[in-house]
Amino acid sequence: MPMTTPPLEDLRQEVNQALGAHIASLPAGRLVDAMGYALLGSGKRLRPLLCMAACIDSGGARETALSPACAAEMIHSYSLAHDDLPCMDDDDERRGSPSLHKAFDEATALLAGDALQTLAFRTLADCPGVSDEVRVRMLKELSDAGGAAGMAGGQMLDLLCDDVATRDLAHLKNTQAMKTGALFRAALRLGLVSANRDIHLLDAFASSFGLAFQAADDLRDCLGEREVLGKPPGSDLRHNKLTWVSLIGIEEAQAALAKLRLSCKDELRHADFEPVLLAQVTQLALGTDDLLGIS
Repeated sequence: MPMTTPPLEDLRQEVNQALGAHIASLPAGRLVDAMGYALLGSGKRLRPLLCMAACIDSGGARETALSPACAAEMIHSYSLAHDDLPCMDDDDERRGSPSLHKAFDEATALLAGDALQTLAFRTLADCPGVSDEVRVRMLKELSDAGGAAGMAGGQMLDLLCDDVATRDLAHLKNTQAMKTGALFRAALRLGLVSANRDIHLLDAFASSFGLAFQAADDLRDCLGEREVLGKPPGSDLRHNKLTWVSLIGIEEAQAALAKLRLSCKDELRHADFEPVLLAQVTQLALGTDDLLGIS
């Protein structure tokens, strides 16, 4: 365990400053304005925080995790920009502001998402303080998380959920593990590899965390208020999405979330280091919430 553990807010500010510097380094213009709009808005920065926490908790230097942390957030932001498009989830709001395609236009939103994705891989390729071998491993992990076996494949399954003959829990978990969980797992792996630790050390935790996060998100979409969600509630219901709530109901979804939160805690206990920051990020993402029926 490191001698001192930095506050999460300090790490979040480091990430925000680094993200701003990446955008500022690009040629000014409408495309970069749209990239900044998508990347630099409000958000918990869970993926960067998981990356930084995994590195620091396991004994690595926080500086080596900053670039991969930023890359993970760039991929996440690109995916949100594309997910909100009319051809995908068709959402007009994101985090209390107009979605990227509403603030600019659909073509710009598409290109900005593409450019953020490529910027993520350039950021990893330029990652300071690590070997070329580590950079290649990072590039592979993020590529896998974003591709057909990860986010893109999960989004495809989500879009095809109406055509699934059996809408069951196994299909739901598989879809959410790919669409949402893959990038959480990649963020943790990027942090571990930047600390020269076993890249698979937190895979079990990542699996529980991803499912718990999505279960909480599904419940909030159903039960939350516009001011908290940053968009109108009930979007999943209107789009006939396969969610924990639509599949098993609110009470069972709340019970499933409570079990998944316990699984997260149990998996962290099995780590061969003291997961101080990881526990804090877990609390931030999945903490007590009366709305979700958990404590």
